[in-house]
Amino acid sequence: MEDLISTVAIWALPVILAITLHEAAHGYVARHFGDPTADLAGRITLNPLKHIDPVGTILVPGLILAMSTLAGAGGMLFGWAKPVPVNFSRLRRPKADMLWVAAAGPLANLAMALGWAALLKLAFALPESDYSLPMASMAEAGITINLILMLLNLIPIPPLDGGRIAVSVLPSALAWKFARLEPYGFPILIVLLLTGLLGRILGPLIGFFSYFLAVIFGF
Repeated sequence: MEDLISTVAIWALPVILAITLHEAAHGYVARHFGDPTADLAGRITLNPLKHIDPVGTILVPGLILAMSTLAGAGGMLFGWAKPVPVNFSRLRRPKADMLWVAAAGPLANLAMALGWAALLKLAFALPESDYSLPMASMAEAGITINLILMLLNLIPIPPLDGGRIAVSVLPSALAWKFARLEPYGFPILIVLLLTGLLGRILGPLIGFFSYFLAVIFGF
Protein backbone atom coordinates (compact mmCIF):
# COMPACT_ATOMS: atom_id res chain seq x y z
CA MET A 1 0.00 0.00 0.00
CA GLU A 2 2.86 2.38 0.77
CA ASP A 3 4.31 1.77 -2.70
CA LEU A 4 0.92 2.52 -4.26
CA ILE A 5 0.53 5.80 -2.35
CA SER A 6 4.05 6.83 -3.36
CA THR A 7 3.40 6.00 -7.01
CA VAL A 8 0.13 7.95 -7.10
CA ALA A 9 1.78 10.95 -5.39
CA ILE A 10 4.58 11.00 -7.98
CA TRP A 11 2.32 10.59 -11.03
CA ALA A 12 -0.74 12.67 -10.04
CA LEU A 13 0.59 16.13 -10.94
CA PRO A 14 2.28 15.10 -14.23
CA VAL A 15 -0.82 13.22 -15.40
CA ILE A 16 -3.25 16.04 -14.56
CA LEU A 17 -1.05 18.69 -16.17
CA ALA A 18 -0.38 16.61 -19.28
CA ILE A 19 -4.04 15.86 -19.94
CA THR A 20 -5.59 19.21 -19.03
CA LEU A 21 -3.03 21.51 -20.67
CA HIS A 22 -3.29 19.39 -23.81
CA GLU A 23 -6.99 20.26 -23.98
CA ALA A 24 -6.53 23.93 -23.06
CA ALA A 25 -4.04 24.29 -25.93
CA HIS A 26 -6.68 23.14 -28.42
CA GLY A 27 -9.07 25.82 -27.18
CA TYR A 28 -6.46 28.57 -27.22
CA VAL A 29 -5.42 27.87 -30.81
CA ALA A 30 -9.05 27.49 -31.93
CA ARG A 31 -9.76 30.97 -30.52
CA HIS A 32 -6.69 32.32 -32.31
CA PHE A 33 -8.07 31.04 -35.62
CA GLY A 34 -11.55 32.42 -35.08
CA ASP A 35 -13.56 29.92 -33.02
CA PRO A 36 -14.45 31.27 -29.54
CA THR A 37 -16.49 28.19 -28.51
CA ALA A 38 -13.98 26.88 -25.95
CA ASP A 39 -13.35 30.38 -24.62
CA LEU A 40 -17.07 31.01 -24.10
CA ALA A 41 -17.30 27.66 -22.28
CA GLY A 42 -14.50 28.69 -19.91
CA ARG A 43 -12.17 25.96 -21.16
CA ILE A 44 -9.13 28.11 -22.03
CA THR A 45 -7.77 27.97 -18.51
CA LEU A 46 -4.96 26.42 -16.50
CA ASN A 47 -7.49 25.33 -13.87
CA PRO A 48 -7.46 21.52 -14.12
CA LEU A 49 -10.93 21.28 -12.56
CA LYS A 50 -12.35 22.70 -15.80
CA HIS A 51 -10.86 19.85 -17.83
CA ILE A 52 -10.88 16.81 -15.55
CA ASP A 53 -13.05 13.88 -16.58
CA PRO A 54 -13.65 11.79 -13.43
CA VAL A 55 -13.28 8.55 -15.37
CA GLY A 56 -10.62 9.41 -17.95
CA THR A 57 -8.41 11.72 -15.89
CA ILE A 58 -8.64 10.05 -12.48
CA LEU A 59 -10.21 6.58 -12.44
CA VAL A 60 -8.62 4.97 -15.51
CA PRO A 61 -5.03 6.25 -14.98
CA GLY A 62 -5.37 5.48 -11.25
CA LEU A 63 -6.44 1.89 -11.91
CA ILE A 64 -3.61 1.37 -14.40
CA LEU A 65 -1.07 2.75 -11.92
CA ALA A 66 -2.52 0.63 -9.10
CA MET A 67 -2.48 -2.59 -11.13
CA SER A 68 1.01 -1.88 -12.43
CA THR A 69 2.33 -1.18 -8.93
CA LEU A 70 0.70 -4.21 -7.32
CA ALA A 71 1.82 -6.46 -10.18
CA GLY A 72 5.35 -5.06 -10.05
CA ALA A 73 5.34 -4.41 -13.79
CA GLY A 74 4.90 -1.36 -15.99
CA GLY A 75 1.84 -0.74 -18.11
CA MET A 76 0.82 1.69 -20.84
CA LEU A 77 -0.64 4.63 -18.93
CA PHE A 78 -3.81 5.83 -20.60
CA GLY A 79 -6.31 8.59 -19.92
CA TRP A 80 -8.26 11.53 -21.27
CA ALA A 81 -9.85 14.83 -20.25
CA LYS A 82 -13.17 16.34 -21.20
CA PRO A 83 -12.75 17.25 -24.87
CA VAL A 84 -12.55 20.98 -25.51
CA PRO A 85 -15.49 22.05 -27.71
CA VAL A 86 -14.32 23.23 -31.10
CA ASN A 87 -16.66 24.34 -33.89
CA PHE A 88 -14.44 23.84 -36.93
CA SER A 89 -16.93 25.62 -39.18
CA ARG A 90 -16.23 28.86 -37.27
CA LEU A 91 -12.51 28.76 -38.06
CA ARG A 92 -11.45 31.28 -40.69
CA ARG A 93 -10.21 28.48 -42.98
CA PRO A 94 -11.85 25.38 -41.49
CA LYS A 95 -9.89 22.66 -43.31
CA ALA A 96 -6.48 24.35 -43.15
CA ASP A 97 -6.81 25.73 -39.62
CA MET A 98 -7.96 22.35 -38.32
CA LEU A 99 -4.33 21.20 -38.61
CA TRP A 100 -3.09 23.83 -36.13
CA VAL A 101 -5.94 23.29 -33.69
CA ALA A 102 -5.32 19.54 -33.70
CA ALA A 103 -1.54 19.87 -33.48
CA ALA A 104 -1.75 22.23 -30.49
CA GLY A 105 -2.38 19.41 -28.00
CA PRO A 106 0.59 17.21 -28.97
CA LEU A 107 2.81 20.30 -29.18
CA ALA A 108 1.75 21.24 -25.63
CA ASN A 109 2.77 17.75 -24.51
CA LEU A 110 6.12 18.13 -26.26
CA ALA A 111 6.69 21.45 -24.49
CA MET A 112 5.84 19.87 -21.14
CA ALA A 113 8.15 16.92 -21.83
CA LEU A 114 10.97 19.41 -22.43
CA GLY A 115 10.08 21.23 -19.21
CA TRP A 116 10.10 18.01 -17.17
CA ALA A 117 13.40 17.04 -18.81
CA ALA A 118 14.91 20.34 -17.66
CA LEU A 119 13.62 19.63 -14.14
CA LEU A 120 15.16 16.15 -14.26
CA LYS A 121 18.49 17.68 -15.25
CA LEU A 122 18.21 20.01 -12.25
CA ALA A 123 17.35 17.12 -9.92
CA PHE A 124 20.42 15.22 -11.04
CA ALA A 125 22.57 18.33 -10.49
CA LEU A 126 21.39 18.75 -6.89
CA PRO A 127 22.90 16.78 -4.00
CA GLU A 128 20.98 13.57 -3.36
CA SER A 129 18.33 14.27 -0.74
CA ASP A 130 14.72 13.68 0.31
CA TYR A 131 13.79 16.44 -2.14
CA SER A 132 15.92 15.74 -5.20
CA LEU A 133 14.98 12.04 -5.43
CA PRO A 134 11.17 12.61 -5.54
CA MET A 135 11.79 15.53 -7.91
CA ALA A 136 13.66 13.22 -10.27
CA SER A 137 10.94 10.57 -10.06
CA MET A 138 8.19 13.11 -10.78
CA ALA A 139 10.19 14.58 -13.68
CA GLU A 140 10.65 11.10 -15.18
CA ALA A 141 6.90 10.51 -14.82
CA GLY A 142 6.23 13.88 -16.51
CA ILE A 143 8.45 13.00 -19.44
CA THR A 144 6.83 9.59 -19.84
CA ILE A 145 3.18 10.66 -19.67
CA ASN A 146 3.70 13.59 -22.03
CA LEU A 147 5.52 11.47 -24.60
CA ILE A 148 2.76 8.86 -24.37
CA LEU A 149 0.00 11.43 -24.88
CA MET A 150 1.86 13.23 -27.64
CA LEU A 151 2.52 10.07 -29.64
CA LEU A 152 -0.84 8.48 -28.85
CA ASN A 153 -2.72 11.52 -30.10
CA LEU A 154 -0.64 11.66 -33.28
CA ILE A 155 -1.91 8.22 -34.37
CA PRO A 156 -3.86 8.99 -37.58
CA ILE A 157 -7.23 7.71 -36.38
CA PRO A 158 -10.13 10.17 -36.05
CA PRO A 159 -11.04 11.67 -33.57
CA LEU A 160 -7.45 11.64 -32.33
CA ASP A 161 -5.43 14.72 -33.20
CA GLY A 162 -3.46 12.74 -35.78
CA GLY A 163 -6.72 11.84 -37.49
CA ARG A 164 -7.78 15.49 -37.64
CA ILE A 165 -4.36 16.47 -38.97
CA ALA A 166 -4.78 13.82 -41.68
CA VAL A 167 -8.22 15.22 -42.57
CA SER A 168 -6.65 18.67 -42.84
CA VAL A 169 -3.86 17.67 -45.23
CA LEU A 170 -5.65 15.08 -47.39
CA PRO A 171 -7.41 16.19 -50.61
CA SER A 172 -10.98 17.23 -49.83
CA ALA A 173 -12.73 14.25 -51.41
CA LEU A 174 -10.53 11.77 -49.55
CA ALA A 175 -10.50 13.84 -46.34
CA TRP A 176 -14.24 13.73 -45.81
CA LYS A 177 -14.34 9.98 -46.48
CA PHE A 178 -11.55 9.49 -43.94
CA ALA A 179 -13.41 11.69 -41.43
CA ARG A 180 -16.32 9.22 -41.48
CA LEU A 181 -14.14 6.80 -39.49
CA GLU A 182 -14.53 9.04 -36.42
CA PRO A 183 -17.38 7.06 -34.74
CA TYR A 184 -15.16 3.95 -34.86
CA GLY A 185 -11.94 5.63 -33.69
CA PHE A 186 -12.32 5.12 -29.96
CA PRO A 187 -13.36 1.44 -30.22
CA ILE A 188 -10.35 0.84 -32.50
CA LEU A 189 -8.10 2.47 -29.91
CA ILE A 190 -9.52 0.34 -27.08
CA VAL A 191 -8.93 -2.83 -29.12
CA LEU A 192 -5.33 -1.75 -29.79
CA LEU A 193 -4.85 -1.12 -26.06
CA LEU A 194 -6.38 -4.38 -24.85
CA THR A 195 -4.50 -6.51 -27.38
CA GLY A 196 -1.16 -4.92 -26.52
CA LEU A 197 -0.70 -3.62 -30.06
CA LEU A 198 -0.82 -0.04 -28.82
CA GLY A 199 2.15 -0.65 -26.55
CA ARG A 200 4.10 -2.33 -29.32
CA ILE A 201 3.42 0.61 -31.63
CA LEU A 202 4.22 3.37 -29.14
CA GLY A 203 6.97 1.64 -27.13
CA PRO A 204 9.81 2.10 -29.65
CA LEU A 205 8.73 5.68 -30.38
CA ILE A 206 8.65 6.57 -26.69
CA GLY A 207 12.09 5.00 -26.31
CA PHE A 208 13.45 7.04 -29.22
CA PHE A 209 12.12 10.37 -27.90
CA SER A 210 13.28 9.56 -24.36
CA TYR A 211 16.77 8.92 -25.71
CA PHE A 212 16.57 12.14 -27.73
CA LEU A 213 15.73 14.15 -24.60
CA ALA A 214 18.51 12.43 -22.68
CA VAL A 215 21.01 13.44 -25.36
CA ILE A 216 19.77 17.05 -25.47
CA PHE A 217 19.81 17.54 -21.70
CA GLY A 218 22.76 15.29 -20.97
CA PHE A 219 21.32 12.93 -18.38
